[in-house]
Amino acid sequence: MTFSSTIHRLKLDHPAGRCQILAGSGVLTAAADDLRSWLAGRTLFILSTPRLRAIHGGALQAVEALAGRAVALEVEDGESAKQVSRAERLWQEMLAAGGKRDSRLLTFGGGSVGDLGGFVAGCFLRGIEYVQAPTTLLAQVDAAVGGKTGVDQPGGKNTVGLFHHPRWVLSDTSMLTTLPRGELRSGLVEVIKMAALLDPPLLERVEEQLEALLAGDADALGPVVAAAAQAKCSVVERDPKEGDWRRILNFGHTLGHAIEGALAYQDLRHGEAVAYGMLFASRLAARRFADFDQAFGDRLCRLLRRFELPPLPALDAGELLGFMTRDKKATEDGLVWVLPRALGRGEMVSGILAAEVGEELVSFLENPWG
Repeated sequence: MTFSSTIHRLKLDHPAGRCQILAGSGVLTAAADDLRSWLAGRTLFILSTPRLRAIHGGALQAVEALAGRAVALEVEDGESAKQVSRAERLWQEMLAAGGKRDSRLLTFGGGSVGDLGGFVAGCFLRGIEYVQAPTTLLAQVDAAVGGKTGVDQPGGKNTVGLFHHPRWVLSDTSMLTTLPRGELRSGLVEVIKMAALLDPPLLERVEEQLEALLAGDADALGPVVAAAAQAKCSVVERDPKEGDWRRILNFGHTLGHAIEGALAYQDLRHGEAVAYGMLFASRLAARRFADFDQAFGDRLCRLLRRFELPPLPALDAGELLGFMTRDKKATEDGLVWVLPRALGRGEMVSGILAAEVGEELVSFLENPWG
């Protein structure tokens, strides 16, 4: 990872090539030299939401000016955009606008826009190159990095998709200053997920600078976004398609995704659901591991308490178990749980019986902080 005064540059090597990641305040302007030859003379499709274009659309002018022409594509905000019907409409619009195999696409938005846009780019004319310009902390530290794309089905989140890496990820932290505190909190949970098991110094940085980070301080967020992305890159390079080790990034997501599904993606943001998932995974780890580091478990709990998470709504343990068995990360052999044994040490554990999970889950739902 290399640094300038405000821009952090990273790379992610994958089987199909290399993704370059730029993070820091003013990245969209600073990336002009990187993108110039890639965009010259080509159609650039820009996928975003009307709300975001109204707030931050001016930041794209430097990129738009590099293309032969820019064509706007719109979707609604949030998870509801991630549907096959939306992708089909976008493909039709791109064809009608004269899209070609060497056209480009840029996603400008949060994780939902990025997931949908990457899926659209990966399938259009059997795949066109694209850029992710994530505008939420959650997307900058996690969703935009690693090549996963997808849309949802009634049976689960991200159940249809493909791996299609962007050529660049442009994480402009100046975009984060307008985010509500809840969105910043949601993104920082994903930072904690990676820091707790992969980068202990990053966890300490979050603990020390939490208020500045939750206030959207772009300068404080830059190194955090870069460090979290670097942690994810190291995992993805080792396991590009989640064959084994990459599942370590699912810490908190097994229950987190089930909570989201049971709530129909209402009431809790993704990161908030994952926070409860991490708390539960720690409880399950304490039950499973005789040498579980309880001091680490207590430290994680204290940090998450400082986030002032919304209360966990009333949920049924049986229903949550049903959602977990249908999760896209489940295999024919069942679920693989990512459990923390100690700071910087997570393990993937299979073969945990549903009865054991259910017993602990009933207790957890009664008192998540107990």
